Amino acid sequence: MSQPKSPPIRPDWVAKTLAGTLLGFSLAIGCSGLLVALTPDMAKVIQGQLAMWLVMPVWLTVLGLVFLFASGWRAWLWLGAANLLVFAALLLTR
Repeated sequence: MSQPKSPPIRPDWVAKTLAGTLLGFSLAIGCSGLLVALTPDMAKVIQGQLAMWLVMPVWLTVLGLVFLFASGWRAWLWLGAANLLVFAALLLTR
Protein backbone atom coordinates (compact mmCIF):
# COMPACT_ATOMS: atom_id res chain seq x y z
CA MET A 1 0.00 0.00 0.00
CA SER A 2 1.37 3.38 -0.92
CA GLN A 3 0.71 6.45 1.11
CA PRO A 4 -1.36 9.20 -0.48
CA LYS A 5 0.66 12.05 -1.85
CA SER A 6 0.41 15.20 0.18
CA PRO A 7 0.08 18.45 -1.71
CA PRO A 8 3.37 20.30 -2.09
CA ILE A 9 4.09 23.38 -0.02
CA ARG A 10 3.13 26.41 -2.04
CA PRO A 11 6.09 28.58 -2.92
CA ASP A 12 4.29 31.82 -2.05
CA TRP A 13 4.11 31.23 1.70
CA VAL A 14 6.85 33.84 2.21
CA ALA A 15 4.80 36.48 0.38
CA LYS A 16 1.73 35.60 2.43
CA THR A 17 3.68 35.67 5.69
CA LEU A 18 5.20 39.06 4.88
CA ALA A 19 1.80 40.44 3.84
CA GLY A 20 0.23 39.24 7.07
CA THR A 21 3.09 40.54 9.17
CA LEU A 22 3.58 43.96 7.61
CA LEU A 23 0.15 44.85 6.30
CA GLY A 24 -1.56 43.05 9.17
CA PHE A 25 0.34 45.18 11.66
CA SER A 26 -0.48 48.43 9.88
CA LEU A 27 -4.12 47.33 9.61
CA ALA A 28 -4.19 46.63 13.35
CA ILE A 29 -2.67 50.04 14.11
CA GLY A 30 -5.25 51.67 11.82
CA CYS A 31 -8.11 49.85 13.54
CA SER A 32 -6.74 50.96 16.89
CA GLY A 33 -6.61 54.56 15.72
CA LEU A 34 -10.11 54.27 14.34
CA LEU A 35 -11.33 53.05 17.72
CA VAL A 36 -9.81 56.10 19.38
CA ALA A 37 -11.28 58.43 16.76
CA LEU A 38 -14.76 56.94 17.06
CA THR A 39 -14.92 56.99 20.88
CA PRO A 40 -14.09 60.59 21.84
CA ASP A 41 -16.34 60.59 24.92
CA MET A 42 -14.68 57.56 26.50
CA ALA A 43 -12.29 58.12 29.40
CA LYS A 44 -8.77 58.52 28.03
CA VAL A 45 -7.34 55.85 30.33
CA ILE A 46 -9.86 53.26 29.14
CA GLN A 47 -9.63 54.42 25.55
CA GLY A 48 -5.85 54.07 25.54
CA GLN A 49 -5.98 50.60 27.06
CA LEU A 50 -8.60 49.41 24.57
CA ALA A 51 -6.66 50.83 21.66
CA MET A 52 -3.46 49.18 22.87
CA TRP A 53 -5.07 45.79 23.49
CA LEU A 54 -6.92 45.82 20.15
CA VAL A 55 -3.70 45.71 18.12
CA MET A 56 -2.57 42.17 18.95
CA PRO A 57 -5.85 40.28 18.32
CA VAL A 58 -6.40 42.05 15.00
CA TRP A 59 -2.79 41.48 13.92
CA LEU A 60 -2.76 37.81 14.88
CA THR A 61 -6.13 37.20 13.25
CA VAL A 62 -4.90 38.68 9.99
CA LEU A 63 -1.64 36.77 10.26
CA GLY A 64 -3.52 33.53 10.81
CA LEU A 65 -6.06 34.05 8.04
CA VAL A 66 -3.61 35.30 5.41
CA PHE A 67 -2.85 31.72 4.38
CA LEU A 68 -6.40 31.29 3.11
CA PHE A 69 -5.66 33.59 0.17
CA ALA A 70 -5.11 31.81 -3.15
CA SER A 71 -1.77 33.52 -3.74
CA GLY A 72 0.68 35.91 -2.16
CA TRP A 73 -0.26 38.65 -4.61
CA ARG A 74 -3.91 38.43 -3.64
CA ALA A 75 -2.96 38.67 0.02
CA TRP A 76 -0.94 41.82 -0.66
CA LEU A 77 -3.73 43.34 -2.78
CA TRP A 78 -6.58 42.62 -0.36
CA LEU A 79 -4.67 43.63 2.74
CA GLY A 80 -3.37 46.73 0.98
CA ALA A 81 -6.93 47.67 0.04
CA ALA A 82 -8.09 47.03 3.61
CA ASN A 83 -5.31 49.29 4.87
CA LEU A 84 -6.32 52.03 2.45
CA LEU A 85 -9.94 51.79 3.60
CA VAL A 86 -9.09 51.86 7.29
CA PHE A 87 -6.69 54.78 7.01
CA ALA A 88 -9.09 56.67 4.73
CA ALA A 89 -11.81 56.18 7.34
CA LEU A 90 -9.36 57.35 10.00
CA LEU A 91 -8.62 60.51 8.02
CA LEU A 92 -12.32 61.16 7.47
CA THR A 93 -13.11 60.90 11.17
CA ARG A 94 -10.48 63.44 12.18
